[in-house]
Amino acid sequence: MFLNNKEAVLEVLGRFDDDLTALRKAIRNGDGQKLFDVFTHARGIRREIIDAGQDTAAPNFGRGEGEKKP
Repeated sequence: MFLNNKEAVLEVLGRFDDDLTALRKAIRNGDGQKLFDVFTHARGIRREIIDAGQDTAAPNFGRGEGEKKP
């Protein structure tokens, strides 16, 4: 999967790395407002996941209940 979608995976990993770098910088600089903003945003995303009914441990990887696995 990673090799078949390497461009998309590398893009997401790059964004993740950028986010981690910004988080490290905020911690290093004692930027409480940045940390508050990051975690407030993350809380909003978690709430959207819960509201969408995707807060389950069942590994359906975005497929509907009736869809077959590839």
